[in-house]
Amino acid sequence: MAKIYTKTGDSGKTSLIGGTRVPKHHIRIEAYGSVDELNSVVGMIRDLLPGSTDTLKEIQDRLFTIGSMLAADPEKSRMKLPDLHESDITLLENEMDRMNESLPELKSFILPGGHVNSSWCHIARCACRRCERHVTELAESNEVNPLIITYLNRLSDYLFVLARTVLHDQKLEEITWKPRM
Repeated sequence: MAKIYTKTGDSGKTSLIGGTRVPKHHIRIEAYGSVDELNSVVGMIRDLLPGSTDTLKEIQDRLFTIGSMLAADPEKSRMKLPDLHESDITLLENEMDRMNESLPELKSFILPGGHVNSSWCHIARCACRRCERHVTELAESNEVNPLIITYLNRLSDYLFVLARTVLHDQKLEEITWKPRM
């Protein structure tokens, strides 16, 4: 691309992969736009947690894959896109299992916070849940690869465990929720 701006979106519409033009508020745009936002937050976490770079970089790559899958019109796109595999979900599960080995048992709800790095993990977790909501809404009326929904669900769990691990590794206490009764 010679220039980053195309001016084709100035009317409030954008093109999907395959050429279909849709309003910028279309649920498909919401879905892959929220995945893009999540990818940026994961990038922030990667900058803050240099020891987690490999897994987080892999997650960012998968989020790019998911974004491209969601940006394509399933009826008109002929472009070969990267794909998601069960092994991508297994990677998240294995990483959670590994982190959980050193964490204390979770006996109550915890409040996000305790350290800026843990807080960023919680922000990513919430952004991931928003992605999941948008993608499941899209799936009600459009073809969506079910692995996308599973991956996002597992990724939000991974980000929760990562937030706990960040505090544990720095020997900081989790802030338990004590409901007022």
